[in-house]
Amino acid sequence: MLEIGKSPILYNRKKLTNDVLLDLYYHLLKPRLIEEKMLLLLRQGKVSKWFSAIGQEAISVGCTRALQEDEHIFTMHRNLGVFTSRNVDLEKLFAQWQGKKTGFTKGRDRSFHFGAPDYNIVGMISHLGAQLSLADGVALANKIRKEKKATLVFTGEGGTSEGEFHEALNIAAVWKLPVIFVVENNGYGLSTPVNEQYAATKISDKAKGYGMKGMTIDGNNILEVYKTIQKVASSIRNKPEPYLIECETFRMRGHEEASGTKYVPKELFTLWEAKDPLSNFENFLLEEKILNLESIDNLKSEIKEEIDVKLKNVYAQDQIEPVLEEEKSDVYAAFENTEIKANGTKSEMRFIDAVHNGLDLAMDKFDDLVLMGQDIAEYGGVFKATDGFVEKYGKDRVRNTPICESAVIGAGLGLSIKNMKSMVEMQFADFVTCGFNQIVNNLAKIHYRWAQNADVVVRMPTGGSVAAGPFHSQSNEAWFTHVPGLRVVYPSNPHDAKGLLLQSFEDPNPVMFFEHKALYRNLSDEIPEDYYTVPFGQANLVREGGDAVIITYGLGVHWAKQLCEEQDLDVAILDLRTLNPLDYNSIEEQVKKSNKVLVLHEDNLFGGLAGEIAAYISEHLFEHLDAPVIRCASLDTPIPFAKTLENQYLANKRLEEKLTHLLRY
Repeated sequence: MLEIGKSPILYNRKKLTNDVLLDLYYHLLKPRLIEEKMLLLLRQGKVSKWFSAIGQEAISVGCTRALQEDEHIFTMHRNLGVFTSRNVDLEKLFAQWQGKKTGFTKGRDRSFHFGAPDYNIVGMISHLGAQLSLADGVALANKIRKEKKATLVFTGEGGTSEGEFHEALNIAAVWKLPVIFVVENNGYGLSTPVNEQYAATKISDKAKGYGMKGMTIDGNNILEVYKTIQKVASSIRNKPEPYLIECETFRMRGHEEASGTKYVPKELFTLWEAKDPLSNFENFLLEEKILNLESIDNLKSEIKEEIDVKLKNVYAQDQIEPVLEEEKSDVYAAFENTEIKANGTKSEMRFIDAVHNGLDLAMDKFDDLVLMGQDIAEYGGVFKATDGFVEKYGKDRVRNTPICESAVIGAGLGLSIKNMKSMVEMQFADFVTCGFNQIVNNLAKIHYRWAQNADVVVRMPTGGSVAAGPFHSQSNEAWFTHVPGLRVVYPSNPHDAKGLLLQSFEDPNPVMFFEHKALYRNLSDEIPEDYYTVPFGQANLVREGGDAVIITYGLGVHWAKQLCEEQDLDVAILDLRTLNPLDYNSIEEQVKKSNKVLVLHEDNLFGGLAGEIAAYISEHLFEHLDAPVIRCASLDTPIPFAKTLENQYLANKRLEEKLTHLLRY
């Protein structure tokens, strides 16, 4: 303990009552004592990993106690003080760290990689910065609903180098969202010092570039943190706008315990040890005669006893016994995949009209549905799928976005956390690469990890035959069929486009919805005008046939139909319609009926879905085959621009040859 009255931190209590000061002290002390226990358990091999926040607790505690309990906080590695300041049940918290079934993730994720919905806390994934745009989504929901709530999200100084940091701050500034971005600047990423992370004098200086307010404060001064956040939160509840707040602090231990601190100059430890947020505040309270040594000892004993009791309860719990069906079922949120039948009249609709009509009906049915994407508002999107929607539904629900696919998808997930739905339009499916992390690591895994649904539909204008070259014509559906937790949908006609799209909005799980650009205005049909759905996982037998079956989807359906009709072939065509889930029953039925199979898709051959289907048939239906399963796909090159080159590239070029070979086998 420092000598009373010699604290290097100057506290200004202003009008704060003794009760508030004691509350802050209690919540500073509790995570410190928990950490000391965890570090002991780590050395004993009873905890697998630990990210220490010793020396940084004032930031977590000050921020959390300054907010209202129903306001969301998004945490990082070193925010134990958030959980303890929200009075999270220690037994459940310890069970999480011990990998027990009663933890927040049922043993499926570690440390602080989880959400605690009952406490309005959302944890991180290992990809730094990815939680920043989720906070945008929660704040957007608060703003749309006029709830007058602030949202706070943490990142470290290393995370400010991530593209997600830029995207999230830019969206928050453009949309004037009530978000407080708190940067815990502790001097090092893992071992990389700040002078190798950024060239700015202060991180808060970056706020000016986004047109938002920013400030740097002493992150070890609990009262400065508390009062600053309290003031900012009060302001943005009534006048929504984002703030960037840099909290200067220091990490007294390694990034995690195994990494050590040999790379840190010793004089920094000496300097910052004197600025310890707990001992300094404790001395301040002693000097102010708000605390005495006896009350400190009593408080420590009380907290240590709680820790010991809760730990004992967790140790008594059995190790997890895997339940296979539970592991599988928890990947997706529960959804009754039933059909809503159409009752009204039909009218002629092109593929793009069916998509437009489906979106319109979804917006009408779900008043919490928000559409987001580049140029989708007044312009109506590059393919006009959302034309006229701004006038009908308003700019709150039909939102132009900056060019920042990742943050927009993250914001969609943030809306889900607030029980709202969202649709994110990729201007072209190719551009989804810029949002890949949010899709495969956040949307896809979040329900399995801690039972949070991701009610987001990502529309993907896809495919070739339009001479648009390698960055506007890719078929990338196979990237996502490999990721558990995603639905992957790929209609081939206007009827299915509308019905499957509406089913996508009914389903609370993330859906990658592929729409072939070449079909938008070249294909039309008589389809119902009213609301109907097409269930997932039900393939459509487009054409009967006994000599062979072509299993395909998207534009492949029309290639197959044209060839079979032109040559009057006795060949069945099975349109998969959804790629995850796959309709294995229909595949099995057609294989047993025809005994010869060709799997066709526009995607590249290697690693495409045809390989998975062929493998399934060979493994489960081998005895019903009269020939090897044949795959027909596009070349294993990027898709070229020139029409003659594109024609050579596409699977259609080889379809007749492949099918003839199969039929003659």
